[in-house]
Amino acid sequence: MRLSEATWTDADDADPDAVLLPVGSTEQHGPHAPLGTDALNAETVAEAAADAYDGDLVVAPTVPVGVSEEHRQFTGTMYVSEDAFRDYVREAAVSLFDHDWRTIVFVNGHGGNTNALREVAARITRDEDAYAASYTWFDAVGDHSSDMGHAGPLETAFLRHTRPELVREDRIEEARDGASDGWGDWTGYTNLAYDSAEFTENGVVGDPGTENAARGEELLSLATKSLCRLVSRLGERDNARPPHK
Repeated sequence: MRLSEATWTDADDADPDAVLLPVGSTEQHGPHAPLGTDALNAETVAEAAADAYDGDLVVAPTVPVGVSEEHRQFTGTMYVSEDAFRDYVREAAVSLFDHDWRTIVFVNGHGGNTNALREVAARITRDEDAYAASYTWFDAVGDHSSDMGHAGPLETAFLRHTRPELVREDRIEEARDGASDGWGDWTGYTNLAYDSAEFTENGVVGDPGTENAARGEELLSLATKSLCRLVSRLGERDNARPPHK
């Protein structure tokens, strides 16, 4: 069930195994991919899992702005502080407990959100009679994860499969020409760059022209299966907190 499309009476009849809360960002993804890439991808994975899961899942509305200050030099990027993000996401999730929906999975599409979401999930699980988990789709696709980049081969292939109309194919050469090979400016095992504009001319990391929609289809399939496995595991898990020692 998509919560944004349901009535309250529809929701009242639901008894979901978990609520999937997609979380993304509004940030640059090069000249060829939309600012909403991370939010769109997270929502796509959540909805695919809800369709594939052997049970009932609720998909909550997507959180579209995340921790993205590292892309601030590129027009259209929006971001909030980690503190504001943690507070907002936590309160949005906890509001679901009023309906006795107490298993939450954050379905994340942006790397900058990862640490904050892990903290939020831990805080909810420790403080509430509930369990929360943080899942990032591009960490759940096996060996493909090593090609992640930013607006590079994985994200572009994913969009070619799920939202091909949003990929500006006529700008792929431009995206490739201004891209960097890797994320950051590393010396002594330390990343000296805080903003992406320090190491990539147009915001792209990796070559977005190397992979097609078929790889995107495989990515979605892998991410969906991983998320379904996670929800099933949560249903089997003893979520009681260990006692003080």
